[in-house]
Amino acid sequence: MSYTLYIGNKNYSSWSMRPWIVMQHFAIPFEEKWIHFDNFDENSKFKQTVLTFNPFGSVPFLVVDDFVITDSLAICEYLAEQHSALALWPTDIKQRAQARSLTAHMHTGYQKIRQYLPFNIEAQLPEIGKIILRDHLPVKKEIEFLDNLLSRYLKRSQGNYLFGNFTIADAFYAPLCLRLKNYQIQVSDDLLKYIQTLCSTHGITQWIDAALKEHHFVAIDEPYRFSR
Repeated sequence: MSYTLYIGNKNYSSWSMRPWIVMQHFAIPFEEKWIHFDNFDENSKFKQTVLTFNPFGSVPFLVVDDFVITDSLAICEYLAEQHSALALWPTDIKQRAQARSLTAHMHTGYQKIRQYLPFNIEAQLPEIGKIILRDHLPVKKEIEFLDNLLSRYLKRSQGNYLFGNFTIADAFYAPLCLRLKNYQIQVSDDLLKYIQTLCSTHGITQWIDAALKEHHFVAIDEPYRFSR
């Protein structure tokens, strides 16, 4: 069985990051193929390239021999089934259910954080973070909810991650946590320690290092900066 993971720019593509770091962390061999972001119009080079593989026109997607999986969570669920010995989900049945619930909420939630604090590994935007928290109460409320939620799991954890060892749940929350770091959002001590742990975790460190080397400015993903 061979895996080819198609991703967008590492600096901007938070959805691509999630299955990529899962595969890296658990040493699941795969070939990486990168499709440049330009814009997301139907006639853009990015869309036309992706649509030859994926009818939804989005990344990431995983090509497995002769079929395609087109959603980050679906990719990770497939990998968890194919590599059950690696414990991509917690081994305890109750924790596994909780981890799936937590991940499902991340998969569909936090729309205001995503809208006003776009994912951007290279940028350090503390002033923007202050302005957004000052002017957009729904963003502040989502961050408070996120902080309280993750802190609750971290306090109960028997390890450094949400469920002890690193799992898919941590991979899915990592991009949100990196947003808080790069916009320098003040968080609880528990969440701050968790963010620091994530930033030193194998797979995540590799993704960050690669993102910082891209130097590929995409205007549609840069609402707060001008082209350099």
